[in-house]
Amino acid sequence: MIVLVYIHMFRNFYKGAYKKPRELQWVTGVLLLALTLGASFFGYSLVGDVLGIDAVDIGSSLLIGTGFPGATTIVGWLFGPGIDAVQSSNPIVRSEFFDRILGWHIIMVALISLLFGFHLMLAERYGMTPSAKEKPRVPAFYTKDEQEKFNPWWPRNFVYMLSLVLMTWGVILIVPNVLANINGATILGHKITLPLVINPYPAPQAFTTAAEHTAPYPPWIFLFLYKFVDFLLPNGLPLLPSMVIAVLIIGLVVLMLIPFFENSELMFISSRKFWTWVMSVLAYSLVALSIWGYLEPGVPAPFIQQAEIIGIPALILAIIIYLIPSKREKANATRPFGPLSILGTSVSVLLFAGTLGDFLIYPSLLGLLMLLPLGVLVYHYVTRMVRIINSANLGGGYSLSKKAAFIGIPVIFVITIFLFALLTRIPSVGIQSTYAGIDLGVILFLWGYAINLYHYLVYVKE
Repeated sequence: MIVLVYIHMFRNFYKGAYKKPRELQWVTGVLLLALTLGASFFGYSLVGDVLGIDAVDIGSSLLIGTGFPGATTIVGWLFGPGIDAVQSSNPIVRSEFFDRILGWHIIMVALISLLFGFHLMLAERYGMTPSAKEKPRVPAFYTKDEQEKFNPWWPRNFVYMLSLVLMTWGVILIVPNVLANINGATILGHKITLPLVINPYPAPQAFTTAAEHTAPYPPWIFLFLYKFVDFLLPNGLPLLPSMVIAVLIIGLVVLMLIPFFENSELMFISSRKFWTWVMSVLAYSLVALSIWGYLEPGVPAPFIQQAEIIGIPALILAIIIYLIPSKREKANATRPFGPLSILGTSVSVLLFAGTLGDFLIYPSLLGLLMLLPLGVLVYHYVTRMVRIINSANLGGGYSLSKKAAFIGIPVIFVITIFLFALLTRIPSVGIQSTYAGIDLGVILFLWGYAINLYHYLVYVKE
């Protein structure tokens, strides 16, 4: 969910979906990002492992270390008796800590639900953001007359949302079960051990012997912040807790108010180069600091090292964005689908079909890992072929892409029958039971995709 929230935010920025009349929609989106991170913080802490408890310890220490009036009171509201309660022999004291954490987790999830309802209402009010080519100037929205070319919300958007929900649930089932299966597995003679921060199993419980030998990582979503706390000022002194909190709050407010700072009249990225650079540096920094925090947890980061890892890439991004032409018309010419492309399509389809058949009969981790890149390859070649044939008007009235969608729905139905049959053969306990989670996730994803094809067949006009 957190990865999808980040992708959604950056995608909407680059598309210009924060501009007039969608300023409030962007503001609520940033608030949803903050609430999602907060709910995840308390959710991870509920596990009671060393990662979650260390995160609570760092968070409370930062707040108290600011010296702001009322900081201790806020820490008491958030964490009750604090992490010392975790190792208390009194179950009432322990429950007071975890009940407080659970309460905040529930409150934030409830706030996410309420705010998301308002966010979705705004999305429906202003409709989808047109492409910059179609509506290059602000405000970019479809007029009432232009809206008539789209189908009404019910049932079109409901069908579309249902397809997204099923595919999302599928991914939510697939990812942790794949990770659980990979962790500890032996592939090509090498035993795989996943990093602690992305391991689907809990870390050692806090204040145990095993926890003493565990690196003090926070949950993976806060690795970037964990490394930022290690930054040293140019004079060699560490950042004060008040500085860290101030940067976070100011950064969040600036992110929230981007629609009011960036008021260019055009939707093109080239018309908002400075803020495109800011958001690009932010995206890079989230990834770079997270990796850096994992590789060197708790190691002070001198200013010169900060300049090398953050400053130089930021300068390179600035040059690249500066060189973007003010307005670039992209040619619509399509590369011909020659013999090599036909050969690539045939080979990729045959390899995928053979690998899928082998996996259904003899489930294995290697077969599962091979299916993903082969599936992407098939999707690339087949969709490219469909686009080229459609553009050449070789479909014979009813476009080839819609014919493919019409055939794809029963094909998916047949595949899911085989997957259900395979589900009955998979053990319900042990490491192989993770295949059941993957299998069910694939079924849900395919159902969602089938509904998406139905949506395309019935509602999309060509």
